[in-house]
Amino acid sequence: MPHASRPFTLIVLLAAALLTGGCVSGGTGAPDASARIPEAGSTAQLRPGDSLTVALQGVPDPSTNNVQIDEQGLITLPFIGAVRAAGTTPAELSQRVRETYLSRRIYTSVDVSIVVTERFVYVGGEVQRPGRIGWTPDLTVAKAIQAAGGFTLYAKENAVSLVRDQAAYSVDVKAARKDPSRDPRLVPGDSLQVSRSPF
Repeated sequence: MPHASRPFTLIVLLAAALLTGGCVSGGTGAPDASARIPEAGSTAQLRPGDSLTVALQGVPDPSTNNVQIDEQGLITLPFIGAVRAAGTTPAELSQRVRETYLSRRIYTSVDVSIVVTERFVYVGGEVQRPGRIGWTPDLTVAKAIQAAGGFTLYAKENAVSLVRDQAAYSVDVKAARKDPSRDPRLVPGDSLQVSRSPF
């Protein structure tokens, strides 16, 4: 009965494919231990999760608006609604907001100033205090884990998943503690996920 063995062959082939190609860099795949983590680069650009203060001055109804960039990269402001903020600098965003108010004839003149008030990274999984960690320019993966209270007893310390720009990378924090060159700097909006060790 040759047809009876076909499902078994397909299962074997699928299992082999998963074992050889399962660690793929990407937002939905497993973190790739061999992929090089991109340099932190410029952190001047705004990212989802950043908290901002947007001040409108020189208008009949001056206001100060505390906003946060949402997952779509947008902020919402009075009279003009959603404005794309992610990927710009505060100065560029100030200009964009000003031009939007003027082009829609909301105001004939307006001064816009934008200040970044808080930036975060996110740490989840097998740490003592999962949640948001305030970002600083010197923040690394190991420092973020420490700020989250450190690993739990069951944490898989040698394969922490770093998600940046919808791609996942694996970081060996055990090795990073001994060799700082293996401890990548984080950028605002990065997410760390610590899985549970099977042992």
